[in-house]
Amino acid sequence: MDRRFLHGCLLAGAIVAVTWSGCNPRERFTWFMEVAPAILGGIVLVATYRRFPFTTLSYVLAWLFTLILATGGHWTYAEVPLGNWARDAFGLSRNHFDRLGHLFQGIVPAMFARELLIRTSPLRPGKWLFFLCITLAVTVSAAYELFEWQYAVVFGGERAESFLGSQGDSWDAQRDMLMALIGATAALVLFTRWQERLLARMGVPGARREPGA
Repeated sequence: MDRRFLHGCLLAGAIVAVTWSGCNPRERFTWFMEVAPAILGGIVLVATYRRFPFTTLSYVLAWLFTLILATGGHWTYAEVPLGNWARDAFGLSRNHFDRLGHLFQGIVPAMFARELLIRTSPLRPGKWLFFLCITLAVTVSAAYELFEWQYAVVFGGERAESFLGSQGDSWDAQRDMLMALIGATAALVLFTRWQERLLARMGVPGARREPGA
């Protein structure tokens, strides 16, 4: 399949998901706050596509994250039907769909950061690159938790609770950051070689070209 065509399909799918998400959401302002990162990120990726296209892997991961954000924004994370089903089916204490979102909050920044650093800095694949990508991903997660905290301070009440989605968990912020750490680490372990092959095909200096790449 043509690379540009696939990227166009991913963009179209993301637009459809965000549009669907905005049709009669449970809470309009919460919806906007939840999908805003996907909208802003999409605008940046489209604006830089010709000058600095990323690998298909990065775009697919961003697309999956958009689907999660759109779903959480439509119902609010505490009320996503799939999460409620899992809670009831497995006897869980809460709806854990938001944990999936925070997992990808680690995956996506880590993989984009790795690609950016390889292509724009002297860093090359190795322990330091791994460490910096993990650090950047967790920093993004921590910054988001601080933003949520300030949001709760300013607005308070039901609106803040819907956006935070803590569901009574006093350690929610810490667990969210842990999920981002797990996501970033798992992504770098599982997807690094795949990303290297794609970068090598794009002719990126410093990418490790493997046999058959």
